[in-house]
Amino acid sequence: MAETKSASAQSASAQAHAETAVEDLAVQIAALREDLTKLSRSMAAVGQGAKSVVTEEAQEITEQLRDRVRQEPIFMIAAAAGIGYLLGLLSRR
Repeated sequence: MAETKSASAQSASAQAHAETAVEDLAVQIAALREDLTKLSRSMAAVGQGAKSVVTEEAQEITEQLRDRVRQEPIFMIAAAAGIGYLLGLLSRR
């Protein structure tokens, strides 16, 4: 009979321990979800910053190229023809 009470007490203790562990896991999962949300927002902000930098650089390079074409139109036409010729040679293979 003492063994039954001891086993019952151990079972109750184990169940209480399991419930505590489940509650702890639920708290940890909630914290992880919050951390993931914060991380997602941070990554979105970084992505937007990188996008704006790349956009500005592309606009600057485009403007420089336009200026160069205006300054040296014959050279640019020759360069475009040369690039087209090379691409034509490569596409044959």
